[in-house]
Amino acid sequence: MTRRQPVFAAFALLLVAISVPHPAAALGEAERLWMVGERSFADGLYPVARRTLERFVAEYPADARLPAALLILGKARLALGDVEPALEAFRRAAPPDAAGPTALEAKFWEAETLFRLKRYAEARTAYDAVLRRDAASPHAPEALYGLAWSELELKRPEPAVAAFRDFLATWPQHALAPSATFYLARTLVELTRYADAEPLLGDFAAKHPGHALAPDAQYLLGLARVRAGDHRAGVADLRAFVAAHPSHPLAPAAQRVITETLTRYGDRQELLETYKTLLEQTPPSAEALYDAGSIAGRLDRRRDQEAAWKRLAKEFPEHALTHRAALELANAAYKRHEWKEAAAQAHAATASAETGVRAEALLLAGEADLKLRRLAAAAKSFEAVGGVANVEAGVRYRALAGLGLTREQQQNWKAALAAYETVASKSPDATLREWAKDRAKAVRGRINATRAR
Repeated sequence: MTRRQPVFAAFALLLVAISVPHPAAALGEAERLWMVGERSFADGLYPVARRTLERFVAEYPADARLPAALLILGKARLALGDVEPALEAFRRAAPPDAAGPTALEAKFWEAETLFRLKRYAEARTAYDAVLRRDAASPHAPEALYGLAWSELELKRPEPAVAAFRDFLATWPQHALAPSATFYLARTLVELTRYADAEPLLGDFAAKHPGHALAPDAQYLLGLARVRAGDHRAGVADLRAFVAAHPSHPLAPAAQRVITETLTRYGDRQELLETYKTLLEQTPPSAEALYDAGSIAGRLDRRRDQEAAWKRLAKEFPEHALTHRAALELANAAYKRHEWKEAAAQAHAATASAETGVRAEALLLAGEADLKLRRLAAAAKSFEAVGGVANVEAGVRYRALAGLGLTREQQQNWKAALAAYETVASKSPDATLREWAKDRAKAVRGRINATRAR
């Protein structure tokens, strides 16, 4: 008997286990759907949560847990990227007359969903409703932060500044406080309120060490100081940013601001140091080589400028800055009466995708070819200016004047006269109009003399 008792006891326990139903099986269907939906969402099983809660909502519309089910359903849909259906669930969970924490949370998620849909005015109203109902609710900080961002998206920077300031005054230790600080400062910089932005940015790294936006704050501080007129301190900040974060997406912009600032305000030694740094940058960039050439030009080092920009053309032949550099070299050569070099560089610049650069390059190429008496090439370039979209009037009518001169030298009197008359009647440049009138008069004389023969 003593050896059989444990076996019997185990058998008895097995019978009890078989006879007692599983808890889920003992539940009613509504209870089962609710439990599975709620737990699936908590476990991150959003497709299961969605299917289960959609059944619950459809089959048990009178259940007291309907608002909570709709709230979780909306979150599940949102997590799956089904934004419009999520919005519908949140709105059903929080009708206009609803009260209580579930309705308030649903209103907050309605605002978040509207923001994701870029319906910023509606999102702002929903965020504001959360704050008006309970400014001390758990979702109030995120609602105020979302309201501030809605104002930014609606191009209302001043209300955004006020909202960010209210956020920081009320919840200075909140996890979103660093982001609110940075975006407040960025908005102030955009509003040119540099003195207000600098204190926020100056101690950002100390207050929020290791934050993802700390490098951006360092860049913005340098930019704000440069724009406020504190060029030396701003350049120092930007140089420190580039040195610490050379691969940051804003590093090229920072280097450009450094170069532009030193080019305008730096002394000769600073310019030389910047020029050397740009040339030695590893890996090289089109921006660095272009800026090096610009600085060399400022220093009257023509050969260094040409060397930097020729290297730019070799290493980055299709870059927009390569075409700009070619246009600048063409203009410089034209002023020196080096027509062949001017024509060569101008023709290279005509490959630019920038319409302004392309139009000016075509005009200069035509003028250089005209000096070289390459009349067919000159006419082609002048005519091409008219085919560039949104050409400045000054460039357009200078090209038409050049075409008139080219046709005149080709003894195509009618075409020359037509070009001159258009310039004389429509050019915004009074001097060019008078010149065109004189040329038109001379061409008419030629035409009349030819007829008299």
